[in-house]
Amino acid sequence: MLSEELIDRIIDEAFEVLSAIGLQFEHPKALALLGEHGQRIDKGAERAFLSRDFVERAIQSAPKRFQIWNVAGDASIEVGGDNVTYDPGSAAIKVLEVDGTTRASTSSDYVRLARLVQHLPNIRAASTSLVPTDVPNEVSDFFRLYLAVQNCNKPVITGLFREESFPAMLEIMTIVRGSEKEAAEKPMAIFDACPSSPLRWSVLTSESIMQCARHNLPSEIISVPLTGATGPVTISGTLVVHTAENLAGIALAQAVRPGAPVVYGGAPCLMDMRAGQTPFGALETSMIDCAYAQIGKRFGLPIHSYMGLSDSKLVDAQAGYETGIGVVLAALAGVNIVSGVGILDFITCQSLEKLVIDNELCGMAYRLIDGIKHRHETMALDFLPEAVKQGHFLGHPTTLKLFREESYMPGRVVDRASAPRGGGGPSDYQRAQAIVKDLLAKEPFRLAEDKVRELDRVVLREAREFGMDALPAFAG
Repeated sequence: MLSEELIDRIIDEAFEVLSAIGLQFEHPKALALLGEHGQRIDKGAERAFLSRDFVERAIQSAPKRFQIWNVAGDASIEVGGDNVTYDPGSAAIKVLEVDGTTRASTSSDYVRLARLVQHLPNIRAASTSLVPTDVPNEVSDFFRLYLAVQNCNKPVITGLFREESFPAMLEIMTIVRGSEKEAAEKPMAIFDACPSSPLRWSVLTSESIMQCARHNLPSEIISVPLTGATGPVTISGTLVVHTAENLAGIALAQAVRPGAPVVYGGAPCLMDMRAGQTPFGALETSMIDCAYAQIGKRFGLPIHSYMGLSDSKLVDAQAGYETGIGVVLAALAGVNIVSGVGILDFITCQSLEKLVIDNELCGMAYRLIDGIKHRHETMALDFLPEAVKQGHFLGHPTTLKLFREESYMPGRVVDRASAPRGGGGPSDYQRAQAIVKDLLAKEPFRLAEDKVRELDRVVLREAREFGMDALPAFAG
């Protein structure tokens, strides 16, 4: 997407922004910490001016790869290199019903989503991707994590809307792991940290970065400059703002603890000046994402992006082509954590049926990046004579051995059968409805009862302050 020369120029301009314009850090402790590391601070303007040398040392100390573990702690995903992991985007506030209407999301919806993700093999990470409206807002952060670890045995992408939530979330992960030491050694969650473009780090975002760094929990920087709105109108200019905001977050994390895991990421977007909207399904948005993936990889850092989602309001052709383009481009760009599958309507709506369809798109993308291999043990000349004699390769031992490896075998949401007499048949959305029903009827993932009781205790203790005196029946 970018020439090597343009990457150099964007990076140089970002370093100039960091040192000459600086970034606003609203958190006094973040400002003080950067000052202790020799950076120029303007306390009155809450501004830190970061030298290139300081930031480059931070880049060097940040891990280029790290492991994120499942809830059980017996399997992990490597984040880094060109490894690709898809997770449901966050944080939607409504769900799409099968009749095309939407409604506010509830805790029950989140449980269904988490249980569905458990059974979708190509969605390799979970996320706290629905905000339940049936619990107090102040409870939402730790309550979603509480539901996540009980209903899906996959690593979790999560985050904070309130800095006060972190201690309870840390306690939840500590209970699941058995000790704070094990929670740090086998982190099960990546925490999103969202700077406010242009060039501002809030108290919440700075606190999230600093807390995660202290406890060896990976942070994922979600920089969101919008072309012509909170970023320059040019894509290259927006990339300069995005680069500067990411590098500032990496520098803060490394100032807390060298070696703290950080993901270079974001959700920058084209600003649609006609509609006043931020279309995440726009081609230019995907171009920005692929471009900053190149920049992050120049630094050798793990990459995150919001891709594989749609701005459509229904699971229709628009949802298909916007999602498909994003899923494939993210895979080809080597984005490590790809958030967005299952999402509609400018990241506000989650669809279980779309998630089932997107699972197949992700499977196809994995097959694409696996590429074409020359199998020396099955040279064509070795079995061509026999096949020519038979007139076909069907039933040949090599065919039977390798056909599942050579081709991705989609589930029944993809229709490759001959049309019935008279044509027609169910749509992919209708097939997805049936699959959602079947998967949710499967045995769910269950956490050990003693850990569930401890989690109940923590959540109720924290939630009572906000008027929540009982857990929903399904979660207790």
